[in-house]
Amino acid sequence: MKLDVNDYTYDLPQEKIALYPLAQRDQSRLLVYHKGAVTHEKFTNIAAFLPPDASLFFNETKVIPARLLFQKETGAEIEIFLLHPIRPSTLLLEAMQVTGSCTWKCAIGNLKRWTDNITLVKKINNLTLQASLENKQEGIVTFTWTNNVSFAEIIQRAGDTPLPPYLKRNSEELDKERYQTVYSNQEGAVAAPTAGLHFTATVFESLKQRNVAVDFLTLHVSAGTFQPIKVQDPLDHVMHQEQVVVSRENIENLLKGKNIVAVGTTSLRTLESLYWFGAKLLVNPGANFTISQQDAYTYNEPPTSTAALQAVLKYMDESEKQKIVGETSIYIVPGYTFRIVNALITNFHQPSSTLILLVAALIGDDWKKVYHEALLNDYRFLSYGDSSLLIPK
Repeated sequence: MKLDVNDYTYDLPQEKIALYPLAQRDQSRLLVYHKGAVTHEKFTNIAAFLPPDASLFFNETKVIPARLLFQKETGAEIEIFLLHPIRPSTLLLEAMQVTGSCTWKCAIGNLKRWTDNITLVKKINNLTLQASLENKQEGIVTFTWTNNVSFAEIIQRAGDTPLPPYLKRNSEELDKERYQTVYSNQEGAVAAPTAGLHFTATVFESLKQRNVAVDFLTLHVSAGTFQPIKVQDPLDHVMHQEQVVVSRENIENLLKGKNIVAVGTTSLRTLESLYWFGAKLLVNPGANFTISQQDAYTYNEPPTSTAALQAVLKYMDESEKQKIVGETSIYIVPGYTFRIVNALITNFHQPSSTLILLVAALIGDDWKKVYHEALLNDYRFLSYGDSSLLIPK
């Protein structure tokens, strides 16, 4: 398989990028791609365009205020961007509840101004947060704080909303609410699953009226989601790893579902990763729930989706688990065969990105038609932009 990144780019004028959300979430526009045809709708009407017997799977991760700004006594500002926890737990759910001290891998702005022996201090009302550089090269930072409160509460008080870099603006008060889905529940993402930003109570009611099944799983979106492909052959790109949490109920609903619609690329990557975990279990019952970017391309005779999902259920039965936590670096590119997902709800993505390749894997070269139509009709692009419903031929 030969790919060229130049085949997955397009011209995105700066003025097409939505810098702010619309006043009402569900009033965004919806481009519907179905059987090769494109129509233009309002997102609030999405229920009418879903496949029959659709089951929607949402990513209920919650964005954490991952940007922490510290000021040295000299006045120099150091930005610490939380990437993923290291100690005392690598599980985001547990890491958020830690009290007293924890260690994270971070991206650090103005790192050259932070010498190893300097402890940064940030005071927030009656709390004091300290940051010590444990490994400068690796970006490993240990945080300690006063009072018996969780790390989640600390960063809620001390941190800023981590807006995507392409918005080129500082976060504002409105972003605390709007760069979050209305159903966000599990803290741990450093970027929003933006396909879900359009959903409101009104839209959920319309889904209910049409007997559309809904379910919620978790992929904690990492900063790697914004990383462009910088090599000519996209297969040489190193995919970022993200933590996923899947429940027994998720798997049972997948087994009885007919038309599986992923709300966002993160939900899609979770569902397809779940399939490959099941495929690995059928070969090796002791396999770990870790999906590499190559795993989906190494099987000569992949199992049916039913067999793979039932293997995961068997694994959960034997280990007496109601939920499983895994890591995925799944890389979905043209040539990939979708095992679980039948349709996708998603925003419009950056040129030369892994997400464009994912869309191209789903609808083929028609991704160019979809993006041409969106540009021609003044759709708003990227995180705060408009939406699309993509149903492959």
